Amino acid sequence: MNFYIGDLHFGHKSVIDFDHRPYADVEEMDQALIQLWNSQVSAKDQVYIIGDFAFRNEKPEEWYLSQLSGNKHLVIGNHDRKLLKNNTAMSYFASVDKMMHVTDNARQICLCHFPIVDWYGMYRGSWHIYGHIHNSSIAAPYLKKLERALNASACVNHYLPCSFDALAENNRHWKNEPGSPE
Repeated sequence: MNFYIGDLHFGHKSVIDFDHRPYADVEEMDQALIQLWNSQVSAKDQVYIIGDFAFRNEKPEEWYLSQLSGNKHLVIGNHDRKLLKNNTAMSYFASVDKMMHVTDNARQICLCHFPIVDWYGMYRGSWHIYGHIHNSSIAAPYLKKLERALNASACVNHYLPCSFDALAENNRHWKNEPGSPE
C-alpha cells in the first residue's frame, strides 16, 4: 500500500507552536510521530515523504529513519538540505527526487513538496499531492478550490502517513473548515 505524509519536521521545536501541535516538547512530538507512523505502516508499504522530514533536529536523521517502517521515498522539501548531506540517512530512502510521479490504484499522481497549480496530467484526471503550506498560507484558499490537489502536511492529516483515500477524506474536512472558500 502507498502512504503519503509531508512536513513531519522531526526535531523542530518551533513547529509545535507554528502548527499548534498537541505536544509539550520535541521529545514527546518525535515519539508520537514515530508511534503513529508505525501504527499505520508495515514493512512492505511504500511511504512518500512529501518534504521537510526533519529540521533543526539535534538527533541525526538516521535515528528517526531507522525506527520507521516501510520503504521510504523522499520528495525533497525546502528544509531537507541537512538531510541530503547525511549519507547514512540517505541510505534509508528507496528513491529521492524533487518531483515524483506514481500510480496508486490506477490513479496517476504528481508528488511535489511545493503546491503547483498545473501539474502533468491535470487535464486528464491526474492528482497532485503536496506539502509545504502546513495548515495555513495565503495560497490555502486557492489550493482548497483545486479538486484533485491534496495537502499531505502532517498537521492536516492527524500526524499519520495516509493512504490516498484517507488523505482525500482529511482534505475534504480541511477544505470545508470555516474560512474556506465555497
